[in-house]
Amino acid sequence: MSKLKRFLSQRLGWITFLVLLIWLKTVIAYYCDFNMGAVDPMQHILMVLNPLASSLLILSIALYFKKTTSMYLVSSVLYLLETILLYSNILYYREFNDFISISTIIDVGKVAKGLGSSAIAMTSPHDVIYWLDLIILVGLFGCKKIPLAQKPFNRLWALGITSLAIMGIAANIFLAELNRPQLLVRTFDRTYIVKYLGLNSFLAYDGIKTAQSNNLRSNAQGTNMDPVLDYVHQHYAAPNPQFYGVAKGKNVIILHLESFQQFLIDSKVKDQEVTPFLNSLYHDSNTLAFENFFHEVGQGKTSDAETMLETSLFGLPEGSFFTNLGTNNTFQAAPAILEQQQGYTSAVFHGNIGSFWSRDTVYKNMGYNYFFDQKYFHQTADSNTYWGSKDKILFAESIKYLEQLQQPFYAKFLTVTNHNPYQLAANDLDDFPKPETNNTMVNNYFSTAHYLDAAVKEFFDYLKASGLYNNSIVILYGDHFGLNEGDEKALAPLLNRDPNTWTTFDHLQLQRVPFMIHMPNLKGGIQKQYGGEIDVLPTIMHLLGINTKNYIYLGTDLLSPQHDPNVIFRNRNFITPKYSVLNSNNHLTIYQNSTGEVLTNPKPQVQKQLTQVAQQKNQELELSDLVNKTNLLRFYTPPHFTPVNPKNYNYQNQFQQLLQIRDELGSKSTSLYSRNNNKTTTNLYKTTAPELQDNADFIYEVPAATAGNKK
Repeated sequence: MSKLKRFLSQRLGWITFLVLLIWLKTVIAYYCDFNMGAVDPMQHILMVLNPLASSLLILSIALYFKKTTSMYLVSSVLYLLETILLYSNILYYREFNDFISISTIIDVGKVAKGLGSSAIAMTSPHDVIYWLDLIILVGLFGCKKIPLAQKPFNRLWALGITSLAIMGIAANIFLAELNRPQLLVRTFDRTYIVKYLGLNSFLAYDGIKTAQSNNLRSNAQGTNMDPVLDYVHQHYAAPNPQFYGVAKGKNVIILHLESFQQFLIDSKVKDQEVTPFLNSLYHDSNTLAFENFFHEVGQGKTSDAETMLETSLFGLPEGSFFTNLGTNNTFQAAPAILEQQQGYTSAVFHGNIGSFWSRDTVYKNMGYNYFFDQKYFHQTADSNTYWGSKDKILFAESIKYLEQLQQPFYAKFLTVTNHNPYQLAANDLDDFPKPETNNTMVNNYFSTAHYLDAAVKEFFDYLKASGLYNNSIVILYGDHFGLNEGDEKALAPLLNRDPNTWTTFDHLQLQRVPFMIHMPNLKGGIQKQYGGEIDVLPTIMHLLGINTKNYIYLGTDLLSPQHDPNVIFRNRNFITPKYSVLNSNNHLTIYQNSTGEVLTNPKPQVQKQLTQVAQQKNQELELSDLVNKTNLLRFYTPPHFTPVNPKNYNYQNQFQQLLQIRDELGSKSTSLYSRNNNKTTTNLYKTTAPELQDNADFIYEVPAATAGNKK
């Protein structure tokens, strides 16, 4: 019998072998797939060692089973779970530049539909390394090449192995604390925890933090709102008289531009504009266009953007607020405020399933009257992307519902075509040329952005043809980054940059997304002030003539002279009009915006100023987390606001609901359909969507009972 066979024929040898395999795969992932940022020898040593103790602790559980089959079955299952956890983190990191938390695991069942195809797009040829050992082991077991240890392992020895693993974890934490003091107390960067302690320890740590948060929620009291109220009142920015109320009574139409980054505006591929219509809108004198506007999302990405848009509170430091807490939280969101203050009807149009990000529940808590999800749109094999109805189809088929909404309305359209992995059929791409980089994701990104631009133009053409344009204010914003950090060097030449000189500063600047406010006769122009998604809601509310002083808004009106121009990211990096700052455990790396260079010896007054900004913006995030995690809004009701009762909202048979309300109101109906002499405007919608060319009735179809004229 060979030495390896003799080694594997012992239970401890088998467990040790599995520990070594998972250790090797984890170290490969650390250096090949994760950007751990190790900067000194001790950090590299800890990265190499940290998978050993935690993996031994988990796999040692199998040593307590006396029966041979039980021991091998348990050890194999545990090893498989370890491999799944590792590889899931690899795929997740490629998409989010982050690690899987307990909240993410809880969210999996709520957002799983549609993720499979995106995960496939995140795979890489070298991923076979992470699964090859399993294939070989299954083959060896099947051929009976691995002898099974029949002799039970002494329970006392098993306890000794478990104790050794625990001591190893304790030693790991001790060494980590020597290199990074107060690692588990002060750090806000999950990469630090994984770098120092490993994936298993991070998940255990995150589980403890999650349990503490749940306990904090149950013990929250009304007095916990006091520091939040103090901050909001001190931070409040009064409206600009020039813009306050200029859109009062107007329909509000929000176009959520999926994964759309600012650099796309005015960009060209082979002398063709990528987004010709959005470019024209951006430079229109009736548009307020913000060139220094940044997304501020975390792991919740699109749902975080919606959280900020509707509530002016941030998403969570991990997971999605929508799925993690939004289904049970109290909201004081835009739809309810507008309905109660100015009689608005509210609706969301989205071509994905309603349960994605738990929207079908969260929207009720926000006070949305209607939610038209995937089941309200034409579904064929070629009508959808991985994430729902293509944008041209979404806009075209929404019109039959939009024209029935009582005005004024607050309507949000969530586009999805410009979403990773950015794939479209050839007949959707017209003659637009793709860039020719060595990165398929980058090439496709420009093509789907071009498609989105065409879809938005078709929608604007309809607004003008139907008359809605003259009575509406249209908000357009990019929700978050589209290209991951790993794609940026392939992107650099398209931005006339050398990929070899691409820096973290460039990455920070690339987090700009468009924010445009368009309305006929609006005194617009390109705005220079800095701001972020947290500032959108107070800006919109003041344009509509609703003062935000008594609401718990952490953002400030972008048009106010008192606007706070400092933008905080969810990872606590921040940007000011002069500086871009990496904030790692309160150690600030400062870049000068005008040059992109690191300030190696910043002046004391600059260091002091930015330290104060960091403290203030960190406080802002902490207060937001306090409100969201402990549901503090249940203890505070603004004047003239009635808390939302989600039971009052029903998202079934909504078309019939709209038609019934219209018919009951009769001559008092304010819907576009009614004001158009009870004739539909859907025939005014012109689209080049190939899926609708031979199926135009899908745009116009209405229930026969109360539909009125069809065209």
